[in-house]
Amino acid sequence: MIAFPPRTPGPPPRESPAGPPAGLPAPGRFAHLHPDDGACLMEAAALLAGDRFTDSPAGTHPALAAMARVVNDSVGDATRHALWPLAAELADARPADRACAPRLVGTVVDEARVLRPASRRLARHGRACRRRGERLAHVRAGGLPGRVADLLWWRGPGRRHLEHALRVLCAAPDADQRLARLLREAVAEARDGVAPGERVPTAEERCNR
Repeated sequence: MIAFPPRTPGPPPRESPAGPPAGLPAPGRFAHLHPDDGACLMEAAALLAGDRFTDSPAGTHPALAAMARVVNDSVGDATRHALWPLAAELADARPADRACAPRLVGTVVDEARVLRPASRRLARHGRACRRRGERLAHVRAGGLPGRVADLLWWRGPGRRHLEHALRVLCAAPDADQRLARLLREAVAEARDGVAPGERVPTAEERCNR
């Protein structure tokens, strides 16, 4: 995943009144080798889920995890601290809905198009995401062919579309506010799509990155 350079942050978004989950390492940019060195948002989610120390925990949809990693690495310290309570929700945010990834990527692309309305590239990416999302909206999850197709889309055009849109958003003067809002909305939508008692895939079944 790409890493974006730090910027001068604007005013931080309002922090959740619940505050950061207790007992987590200090929030930091990028990946870490050990919790004693700090943790990014996804590494904190892995710890809360009881997973190994990784920025790709099993309980988080890979597209959402990719977005969270970029947001964590791109925003200022104050915004990163304000987002820290999301770690608990990210730990269990992997809906089985196959349309989840194209919807998420399409939402980020649409937000980038607000900043660059004349961009033909963003318009093309947005149409592609909408078409895929509509096609998969009523397709049942499960089955090896479907998982392979989703993996190929995510590791190919899906990830490229997301990264390009996030680069556009990171260049905005109010990037911290935009990125934080988008991540919160994406987490809420993913959590709404997780059925009670839904099983987290095993290590052999998942391909996060």
